[in-house]
Amino acid sequence: MISMNFPPNLARFMLLCCAALWGGSYLVAKSVMVAIPPQWMMFLRMTGACLFMILLFPRHILPHLSRRIILPGLVVGITYYGTMAMQTVGLKTVDPGRSAFLTASYCVFTPFVVWLLFHHRPSLINLMACVICLAGVGFVALKPGSSSLSLSRGDWLTLGCALAYAFNLTMLSRYSRRFSPLSITFVQFAVAGVLFLGGALVSEPGPNTSWLRPGVVAGFLYLFLGATFLAQVMQNIGLAHIAPESASVVMCTESLFSVAFSVIFLGERLSWTSFAGFALIFAAVLMSVIKTGPRRPPRPVIVQTGSAAN
Repeated sequence: MISMNFPPNLARFMLLCCAALWGGSYLVAKSVMVAIPPQWMMFLRMTGACLFMILLFPRHILPHLSRRIILPGLVVGITYYGTMAMQTVGLKTVDPGRSAFLTASYCVFTPFVVWLLFHHRPSLINLMACVICLAGVGFVALKPGSSSLSLSRGDWLTLGCALAYAFNLTMLSRYSRRFSPLSITFVQFAVAGVLFLGGALVSEPGPNTSWLRPGVVAGFLYLFLGATFLAQVMQNIGLAHIAPESASVVMCTESLFSVAFSVIFLGERLSWTSFAGFALIFAAVLMSVIKTGPRRPPRPVIVQTGSAAN
């Protein structure tokens, strides 16, 4: 229910702040990964998220941790791990703005994942959004000054991340109706954290003193406290006081903020083909979220990190 006592414009401003924090997280994650390898970084974020959740919401989590939650927790945890692993690895070779727009295509994929898993046929506007999104990816893939298409390994990983995220959100939405949303999210983070730890131990160098450099610590604190905890609190408040359709449009500006920050702080150059591709992808995302609901899945009080860099 939308409260009449909370100013709607303040709620919109809070959601805009969320989008800015999430958009900046792509840039910060890329800089943090110069020192901390991707899987170690995500392991630390998952561990921190679990600790915060236990400290803040023990009554909403601990009583619900039973055998029944193990299989659902494994499903959402493994898909979440796949999502985050592909995007964080892809982000090492893809500009933050490009990564943000390619990741946002999960909004377009989600209705088709629901169709595949639960036989709920997507609407005509979903089909139109899919075609527009594919056209946008095609423009992003065009080499400057050439008519040939080229998607790098990082681009493919980011698109794979978007598809995996659509599966994750579909299953998380389903299981959140059967279990406490906080408990299923806690198990998801815990499973993903264990997988990230295993992957880091096998494939990445161990911790070293470079992780403690002030800039790296500040970046990690931004990712964890800013883009994860503070943004989630503001998102929950905002979603409680304005309509989902209005909120989703504001939250979609995450990818626009990411491009703006990347151009300003990293000097990312946008060719006309990239600009056209981003515009088409953004239009497809808007079509999807306005029709199907919030930009992110309903999470009443879930401390979620959102897309991989968030």
